[in-house]
Amino acid sequence: MTLLDSSHVDTFCRDNLPPKHLWPKLNASQFAYPKQLNVAVELTDHMVERGFGDHTALIGNGRMRTYKELSDWSNRLAHALVEDYGVKPGNRVLIRAANNPALVACWLAATKAGAVVVNTMPMLRAGELNQIIELAEIKLALCDTRLMDEMVACAKTSNILQQVVGFDGTANFDAELDRVALNKSVRFDAVATSADDVALLGFTSGTTGKPKATMHFHRDLLIIADGYAREVLEVTPEDVFVGSPPLAFTFGLGGLAIFPLRFGAAATLLETASPPEMINIIETYKATICFTSPTAYRAMLSAMDEGADLSSLRIAVSAGEALPAPVFEEWQAKTGKPMLDGIGATEMLHIFMSNRIDDARPGCTGKPISGYQAKIVDDQMQELPRGEVGKLAVQGPTGCRYLNDDRQANYVVDGWNLTGDEFFQDQDGYFHFAARTDDMILSSGYNIAGPEVEACLLGHPAVCECAVIGTPDEKRGQLVDAYVVLNQGYSASDELITELQNYVKSTIAPYKYPRLVHFIDVLPKTETGKIQRFKLKTG
Repeated sequence: MTLLDSSHVDTFCRDNLPPKHLWPKLNASQFAYPKQLNVAVELTDHMVERGFGDHTALIGNGRMRTYKELSDWSNRLAHALVEDYGVKPGNRVLIRAANNPALVACWLAATKAGAVVVNTMPMLRAGELNQIIELAEIKLALCDTRLMDEMVACAKTSNILQQVVGFDGTANFDAELDRVALNKSVRFDAVATSADDVALLGFTSGTTGKPKATMHFHRDLLIIADGYAREVLEVTPEDVFVGSPPLAFTFGLGGLAIFPLRFGAAATLLETASPPEMINIIETYKATICFTSPTAYRAMLSAMDEGADLSSLRIAVSAGEALPAPVFEEWQAKTGKPMLDGIGATEMLHIFMSNRIDDARPGCTGKPISGYQAKIVDDQMQELPRGEVGKLAVQGPTGCRYLNDDRQANYVVDGWNLTGDEFFQDQDGYFHFAARTDDMILSSGYNIAGPEVEACLLGHPAVCECAVIGTPDEKRGQLVDAYVVLNQGYSASDELITELQNYVKSTIAPYKYPRLVHFIDVLPKTETGKIQRFKLKTG
């Protein structure tokens, strides 16, 4: 496909798109967008123009904000970014915060200014942030002042990051960026970005732990709303969204920002989205659509037995890990409402295959969203007969474009996206998850790269060798499970297990720590010395 003329002055992203022959085949013919398109304007200013100004857009940190307030807020911030911090179209801007309205306002503001936004997990440590900054060549970071320590530590060692600007993630507007934006105009002439200018870099760890940046255009961010959210969720302005995925994940950004804002609905944002917190929000604001993992839904089911009222929910969306049939069946029995299992990927931006409200089956991922097609293939990309397990291959209006990464050729083969999942398709055409094809561990909705945890553990003086695998777990899907060979002078003990766990928590994002640690004398290896992790998995 021929790209439209870019509005980016900083051409870094356009320059680092993959070669055209490595792109997936894209079919967006069902979506008609103007050549010039700024997704942030579509989600705020244009919603006000359409009459949604007084509708509630965001609920968080004890406040409700209307579409007009969000539009004005993001426009003031956009003025500040351009006039006081020198943001130019195409510059990458990192944002670090938990799920709160200020993060959404900063994302919208940077997007209106023509920047390419990189939302990051609040649990990331300085070293992890630095990898992202180096890969995307980020000079400006916006950070919730409550999360400054790791960001400042990163800035001290970075040769690329030039500015870290604090914003107030609470409702007090009491930080540098808030004060600079305070007296700015509520009108802002947003950059007339091209529909296929890069708007967002979504980072994914990959099985090696070396991050990959997926590149998503302005039109892509609308496609996931006008496709999946419109077709499957049937969103209306009366809907209230709630969920646990971080906005730094494209799953969270879609489900808790793009989808509600596209249709005039409301999003509730929780900085700590534990099941009890989500239950409280559902009961208080009568939430109608929930996005979370099977792990959280199990806890909600238990809470219902103790009197929790989740009757306002009309749809429960499950993703992040395979939905066990018993959870699906218990939810349906207790609520009479569907639980929609689906599969997405950061590379594909959001869910591309799902059950439907009137067609949801246990132990099944459903069928592709309109515009997408999927097939099951072998290692030679030949389609397999129904019922045989193979690699899931997908095409559609969105697809994988890694930022300057040789792994593009692994993910996109013959124009098809290979998601790293093994599936089979039944005789009725429905798709069923079988397993991951890589070393990725899926735990409570988080993707955790085993080799990254191994590399971290090897930094502890007690560890001589180690291997990390995912062990099946009824509550979390999988647990991070470490097998450790100790150096001389160290003895296995419960105290050392705790020490290793705390070491990992303090070095990389805490959710990656091994919940299980086994001390063994020797790791199983091939004759050439390669660790045989499959032997650990089979005991």
